[in-house]
Amino acid sequence: MSPVTYQTVRLSKGKHISAEDGACVMELASMLAGEPFSDHPACACPVIGSFLRAYNDSVDDERRQDLYAYASKVVGSRGGGVVQRARAERLAQWEFDLRRRRWIRRLLPERLRTIGLHPRHALDTAGTHAVHAIRRHTAATHAEALALIDELLAMGTPAPVRVEPSRRVAPQRPSTVA
Repeated sequence: MSPVTYQTVRLSKGKHISAEDGACVMELASMLAGEPFSDHPACACPVIGSFLRAYNDSVDDERRQDLYAYASKVVGSRGGGVVQRARAERLAQWEFDLRRRRWIRRLLPERLRTIGLHPRHALDTAGTHAVHAIRRHTAATHAEALALIDELLAMGTPAPVRVEPSRRVAPQRPSTVA
C-alpha cells in the first residue's frame, strides 16, 4: 500500500495519530505546510483553527470534504494579536447572532431584543463556541459557516495599496501684493 499524502488523505472526524489513520482539516494543513503532523499547526491562526477543528468534527462526512480547500487557505493565516482578537470578536458576534435568531425571537418582546452583548471567549476557544451555536447542520448553515471562514481569513489579508497616478502640478508663483 502506498503512503498517505496530502493528496490521498480523506478528511475524517477527530484527532489522529498519523495521516494513515486519517486527518482532520487542521492536520491536513500541517501536512501542506510541511510541519509535524498536528491539529495545531504553527502556521495557522489559532482562532480560525479552533473553528475549523470543531466544525470538522460536527459536520457529516459529505460536508467535511468541502473543508479541503480551507486546509490550504489556513496555511500562513497566523496573524498578530490584533488580528486574532478581531477574528475572535467576529466569531463571538456570529455565535451571538445564531443564538439570538433561535431564542430571542421566541422569548423576548421586540423592544428587548437588542439588549445584551455577545460573550467573550479565549482566543483558542472562540471557534469552538461558535460552532456549538449551530443547532442543526443544513445546506444553509454550511454555506454560512464557509462564508464566515472566508471572512475570517480576509481579516488578516492586508488591503491592496491603491496608487494614484502622479499628477503634475504647475509650480505656484509667489503672489505680489502691492
